[in-house]
Amino acid sequence: MNRRACPALMSPAVLSSILLALLGTAQAQEVIIKIGHAGPLTGNIAHLGKDTENGVRMALDEMNAKGLTIGGKKAKFVMVSEDDAADPRQATLVAQKLADGKVQGLIGHVNSGTTIPASKIYHDAGIPQISPSATNPKYTQQGYKTAFRVVTNDAQAGSVMGRYAADTLKLKNVAVVDDRSAYGQGLADEFLKSAKSAGITIVSRQFTNDKATDFSAILTSIKAKNPDAIFFGGIDAVGGPMLRQMKQLGIKAKFMGGDGVCSEQMPVLAGEGLLDDIVICSEPGGIEPSQQKIMDDFRARYRKKFNSNVQIYAPYAYDAAMLMMEAMKKADSSDPAKYLPVMASSKHQGVTGSIEFDAKGDVKNSALTLYTFRNKKREQLAVVR
Repeated sequence: MNRRACPALMSPAVLSSILLALLGTAQAQEVIIKIGHAGPLTGNIAHLGKDTENGVRMALDEMNAKGLTIGGKKAKFVMVSEDDAADPRQATLVAQKLADGKVQGLIGHVNSGTTIPASKIYHDAGIPQISPSATNPKYTQQGYKTAFRVVTNDAQAGSVMGRYAADTLKLKNVAVVDDRSAYGQGLADEFLKSAKSAGITIVSRQFTNDKATDFSAILTSIKAKNPDAIFFGGIDAVGGPMLRQMKQLGIKAKFMGGDGVCSEQMPVLAGEGLLDDIVICSEPGGIEPSQQKIMDDFRARYRKKFNSNVQIYAPYAYDAAMLMMEAMKKADSSDPAKYLPVMASSKHQGVTGSIEFDAKGDVKNSALTLYTFRNKKREQLAVVR
């Protein structure tokens, strides 16, 4: 027996060296790919930022479980998530931090007002960015080849909502309110243009802000105009309390809005103001009957994993992350310069439907799903394009 070759008789130092060498070899066969996420994780819409963060985490966990190989090595996707607090200045700081940290792709931001200023930083760093929720048209009109979104933009959404208000709801007089955010103002402006061209009279145009809680002056002024509906460009954290005060003032008008007021949190935020069929809201994307089971399965997996329901954007964040990772797989590289062209021309079948980008980075053949609330539950009305 060769006693010197027996591992049991090796010194601790020799054994440690062997173990470190083996560990180094294993690590050399694995490549760490950092996917950034940015959104409001604190503040009054933290539930929306957490929703997108969860969507990205779910995608990364599922892809890691598949054992994807990129560049001859096993890929391990790691999320780097930052809180922009829904503040444009904070968003640029977060974007620079993520760029300096060498993330290889970015899912975010949530708000248009944060996505637009941050997009220049990602562009300058050559980092592909897919927003799961930013809808202001300006985001993809800047000429940045790194900027994409997987949702309908405000011009498309506002136009569809305006036509629906006139053609289906048969509304004649509408008041318009927005929260002066890039998202809220953009959506309200597009709705107003479409509604007017469809023959609707805009009886009042009012403004608030995305931190407001008291709307008595605005609503009292609107009540005197006796509108058929109030269209609100803004988020649920403002829209919910506005609905409460509408009921208190006896305003019986419909309450219309975009995806920002179409969340699962609205019944909590609106309370007794959320009467059956009073809200007509839209969500980007169109879940056709053939796609419904796929979405239902996603929602069930999400609920099991996070012990909470999808708010709005988790499916879009999930699809964005999956699309990005699959582009890396097709390019056989996580280098942004190599997988970006593949991603820009890819066609992805996701839980929200088929996703394909146009030359600006907007999603092609976009659709909207319209909802209302009944018995405090969101119910689908129609898919429109």
